[in-house]
Amino acid sequence: MGQRIILLMIRLFVGLGNPGAEYEDTRHNAGFWWVDALGRKLGASLQAERSYFGLAARVNSAPGAAGPIWLLQPMTYMNLSGKSVAALARFFKIAPDEILAIHDELDLEPGQMKLKQGGSAAGHNGLKDMQAQLGSPNFWRLRLGIGHPGHKGEVAGYVLRKPPLNERQAVEDCIAKSMDAVEHMLKGEMDKALMKIHAKPPRPKPPRPAPETSPATPGAD
Repeated sequence: MGQRIILLMIRLFVGLGNPGAEYEDTRHNAGFWWVDALGRKLGASLQAERSYFGLAARVNSAPGAAGPIWLLQPMTYMNLSGKSVAALARFFKIAPDEILAIHDELDLEPGQMKLKQGGSAAGHNGLKDMQAQLGSPNFWRLRLGIGHPGHKGEVAGYVLRKPPLNERQAVEDCIAKSMDAVEHMLKGEMDKALMKIHAKPPRPKPPRPAPETSPATPGAD
C-alpha cells in the first residue's frame, strides 16, 4: 500500500499584541489588526476566554478547512503571549506546525510581509515566549513590516507608538492581500499560501509611444 500523505493545515491563528485601548493602534499590535480582519472575513466574533487568557473565536465551517479553527488574541501582554497560545493549543491538541503567529516585524518596511515556518525569535518577545511555552519553534509566522526607527535604543518606544496614517495604510494593504492566502492555509497548501503572500504586484506596462505624425505640408490657396 502507498504511503498516506497528511497535509497539515493551520488550525490556530494567533495575533500578537497588547491589550487595552492605549495600545490598540500602536505598531506592536499589527497582529491584532490581522486577526480582527480575519474575524470580519469569517463572520467570527472574538470573546473573552479565561481558560486561554485571551480573546478567542471558534469557527466551525471556514472555507477550505477540514474541521474547526481558532482565532486568538492573547490578553497576557506581549511578553507572556505563549501562556495563552499554549493553553489553547494543548487543550485542542493543536501541534506547533498547525499554528500561525501574526506579528509586527522591524526588519521589513511598512507594505512588506513575509511568511515562514520556524526560525529564531529575532528579539521579538511574543515569539520568544511562544517558543518557550510550546517547546518548539516550528510554528508558522506571518511577519508584517512596520519599519525600524534606525537606532536600537529607540525600538521600545517606536513599537508602542501609533504609525502615521500612510504607514498604517501600508500595513492594512498587506493584511487585505494576505487574506487571499487563508484558504490555502486551511487546506494545508502552504506552498500556495507562500506564493500568494510573496507575489509582487505586476509591473505597470510602459506607455506606448505616440505614433509619429508627419509635419503638415502647407496647402496651396
